[in-house]
Amino acid sequence: MYNSRISGLGFFVPDNVVTNDDLSKLMDTSDEWIQERTGIKERRHVIRGKDTTTSMGVKAAKKAIVRAGIDKDDIDFIIFATLSPDYYFPGPGVLVQRDLKIKTVGALDVRNQCSGFVYAISVADQYIKSGMYKNVLVIGSEIHSGGLDFTTRGRGISVIFGDGAGAAVLTREEDLKKGILSTHLHSEGQHAEELSLLAPGMGGRWVTDIIADNDPNDDSYYPIMNGQFVFKNAVVRFSEVIMEGLKKNNLEVKDIDMLIPHQANLRISQFIQNQFGLTDEHVYNNIMSYGNTTAASIPIALTEAWEQGKIKEGDLVVLAAFGSGFTWGSVIIRW
Repeated sequence: MYNSRISGLGFFVPDNVVTNDDLSKLMDTSDEWIQERTGIKERRHVIRGKDTTTSMGVKAAKKAIVRAGIDKDDIDFIIFATLSPDYYFPGPGVLVQRDLKIKTVGALDVRNQCSGFVYAISVADQYIKSGMYKNVLVIGSEIHSGGLDFTTRGRGISVIFGDGAGAAVLTREEDLKKGILSTHLHSEGQHAEELSLLAPGMGGRWVTDIIADNDPNDDSYYPIMNGQFVFKNAVVRFSEVIMEGLKKNNLEVKDIDMLIPHQANLRISQFIQNQFGLTDEHVYNNIMSYGNTTAASIPIALTEAWEQGKIKEGDLVVLAAFGSGFTWGSVIIRW
């Protein structure tokens, strides 16, 4: 039996900064309106044709591999979490294997939206704990900007999301008191449509019908969200799954050195922080600068926190996410 530890981290965001004032030129909104509701000041959007979900993931992965101190061919398996793949199929996992010129290892795609990176970490952790793999590359990458409604109709969602990628290398650890101590995953599909993109998939509507309709007013291809309902569920599930992880390891809230929550909304993170009585030094938020990057948000924030020296050896680090599905989860790590 082994543990897994995060041996390398990296992230990439596009250079193109989109401020709240920029968005106010496209829709009826303002910097004050957006910050009050979300805490977001700016986000990054790709330049069309310059970056893809895969290419951003590759750039983040290269940094993580170097920091892990391994060669790319030491990677035994690839897990890619995203809701915005380059193609309907194949998924981006195999494209990363191709673009990094890694040997013919397995590649898996995870479609759990905001909880995607936590789910992917859990899968990688189990593979390593079982002894099947030694080094697993985990990526979360998203391009939202190509699928948002930048009119007043869509402002409740389009102001929230940004583009970016983060990556982690998980490596076998023989000290069972270090690394990932446990992961905890949940779902509640009865609320699936409360945060969703309802355009029919291949099993719901024929492509020939979509082409024949060619309806410019078909807004089913834009995401929808019942914001208040999502918020109420998020704060409950965040709290539950964090406490579940702590109790599993005989730990308490006071033992947390760093909490990295999914960057969905600064108000959600602040609610959890206040509920747990954590100081600003014990919670890392960067949604102000990047918006909600879904599966990429936790690895971007985790990498930044580590780069800034906010995470040190021996620290108890907690990752937690909640999102579409509904799905949610946590990861308890002894760094």
